[in-house]
Amino acid sequence: MIRVVDIRGKELPNVKDRTEGVHSSQLNGVKEIIDNIIKNGDCALFEYTKKFDGVEFNCFSVLVSDDEIREAYDSVDDELVQALRRAGENIFFYHQKQMKTSWMDIQKDHTVGQLVLPLQSVGVYVPGGTAAYPSTVMMNVMPAKVAGVKDIVMVSPPNKDGKLPPLTLVAAIEAGVDRIFKVGGAQAIAALAYGTETMPKVDKIVGPGNIYVALAKQEVFGQVGIDMIAGPSEVVVVADDSARADFVAADMLSQAEHDVLASAMLITDSESLASSVASELDAQLKKLPRNDIASESIDKQGVIYLVENMDRAMDMANHIAPEHLELAVSEPHSLLGKVKNAGAVFLGHYSPEPLGDYYAGPNHVLPTSGTARFFSPLGVDQFIKMTSVIDYSKAALKNAADDIDMLATAEGLAAHARSITIRFDEED
Repeated sequence: MIRVVDIRGKELPNVKDRTEGVHSSQLNGVKEIIDNIIKNGDCALFEYTKKFDGVEFNCFSVLVSDDEIREAYDSVDDELVQALRRAGENIFFYHQKQMKTSWMDIQKDHTVGQLVLPLQSVGVYVPGGTAAYPSTVMMNVMPAKVAGVKDIVMVSPPNKDGKLPPLTLVAAIEAGVDRIFKVGGAQAIAALAYGTETMPKVDKIVGPGNIYVALAKQEVFGQVGIDMIAGPSEVVVVADDSARADFVAADMLSQAEHDVLASAMLITDSESLASSVASELDAQLKKLPRNDIASESIDKQGVIYLVENMDRAMDMANHIAPEHLELAVSEPHSLLGKVKNAGAVFLGHYSPEPLGDYYAGPNHVLPTSGTARFFSPLGVDQFIKMTSVIDYSKAALKNAADDIDMLATAEGLAAHARSITIRFDEED
């Protein structure tokens, strides 16, 4: 049963910690795997794949072959492929709008500017085994493709037959992946970060995974870039009495079925809606295939907050800083300007969160655990880098020389000052 918390007339409550706890044994195990990959390369990579996935590979069989790609397309329904392509068009279009361009500000005697350059190589981690996550593939690969990354490498753990799910492979090809390796876990992250005889070293690693994958990304950060350390999924629904309880409950359960640690929260000023949603959750839970996971999530992480009005609701939503924020109210655009902290915002009764997961175009890789206060969704920006450009003539440098001399001297950096003044010694 979901908790109902009445915060009318009270201070905003502390939000329950939504991060997954890390045990020292997990961290030590990840560090050991990374060290072994650094020292022993492919040998260690294949040993871990045999140990954790039960599959024996060599430098040839670990790479997904053209035959496997053809088999995947043959086994996936054509209508599903077309649905993937339509979703891909939306995702591509949205991320194209994020592209930045290089610029130069050219004055009479000096120029400053900025080059916008794509990363050269990116590794994309996709959870695997028996499950297929084509949406994860599309959302992580397509922004990199739009950014102009030349080498996109995907890794995903194989099933017991040494294969990847056909739908995952089809999504990878449709999104534009260049190479696919059948490896997973912390060992795959280490191999992407440091390279092995078979696996290429990349510039950045993106994509979700279990706690071992998250810890490995954290450990290799600095050797390579990473996107973010993702926590359990979460949704906050802000709703007034115009909302339908069955819609709201269904949206909350769409997150609860992810994970027992996922958070589904409702903030409303309607007591009747709060009561109806609580009843709907119980009714809909009984029909869910992942009932055990969703039930534990709702019982332990779920909550309904009762507030005085919509302004107070938005204060609470910003306090939570959710991954997904639904504004299930009669005039959602009137609340949009009040959003301060959210990974993605869904407006109105017909923009449910799964629309963003699969189809609308904005990225579904979003900041979790309150990090929407300072992080942004995955996008093209994460796959480009900026390089500054400075071009001064002699006259322009001379005009700035005294100021630079004073500033460098004030910082006690005499060589910095001398680097400027030495160019005009002969004139003095």
